[in-house]
Amino acid sequence: MRIPGRPAAVLASAAVFAALCGCTVQPPGADGKHRSPVHVQLPSGHAPEPTRTAAHPPAAKPAGPAPRVLWSRGDSGSGVRELQARLRQVDWLFDGPTGTYDDLTEQAVKGFQSKRGLPRTGELDTVTWQRLLAMTHRPGTWELYLMGGQPVGAPDPRCLTGRVLCIDKTSRTLRWMIDGRTVETMSVRFGAQYTPTREGVFRVYWKSRHHVSTLYHSPMPYAMFFSGGQAVHYSYDFAARGYAGGSHGCVNVRDEAAIAELFAQVRVGDKVVVHW
Repeated sequence: MRIPGRPAAVLASAAVFAALCGCTVQPPGADGKHRSPVHVQLPSGHAPEPTRTAAHPPAAKPAGPAPRVLWSRGDSGSGVRELQARLRQVDWLFDGPTGTYDDLTEQAVKGFQSKRGLPRTGELDTVTWQRLLAMTHRPGTWELYLMGGQPVGAPDPRCLTGRVLCIDKTSRTLRWMIDGRTVETMSVRFGAQYTPTREGVFRVYWKSRHHVSTLYHSPMPYAMFFSGGQAVHYSYDFAARGYAGGSHGCVNVRDEAAIAELFAQVRVGDKVVVHW
């Protein structure tokens, strides 16, 4: 129903509203039909109120403290040994524990981190450690001192005095010892069936940093000769294939950084003990 006089009043109200808010009004014509929009210019010095938006969301809570590095390559001790034992439990490490954070441990930590979407640093930080703890059990004595399937016992008595490369065929370890104290431990492998590594007490008689075998024409970096042509040296093959291969009698090391450091410390005349 139409009420006389109402359309004009409504239109006037709408125009006032438009002038106040800065919007566009589309009034109906005399026939009641809408026409093109009428644009209303605001008076000088007046601007439309800014569109009100919802209150800003609360600021994000500050992130927790950055993960703290617990151990990394070159570290050693009981904590590293436990780390290695736990990595063995989840099949990320197959050697050790040695108690030394070597290249194999670093690669195992990287693999574990990558699988779980963590930054692939190779360093054992607090976040990685908590994830590993949640997936493993506390290792017992056997797990902590397991090496190549064999328990690691006390060093040979012949290794307890002086500067000694103490090489254990049972545990497949080389311990660098000074006056009975183990300075460093690393994984090693030995000669194959027909070229065994000799056992006994020897002395380092020659060091050759960039040695190449004259018999087999294979590189022997960081070679420390102790018996004829047999030496402790870095092995690219051991690093690539692990215990699937063997040497021609030498003691192979696959952690290049570790043997580089060892090579710098060992002197000609230092004792070498190779034993079961």
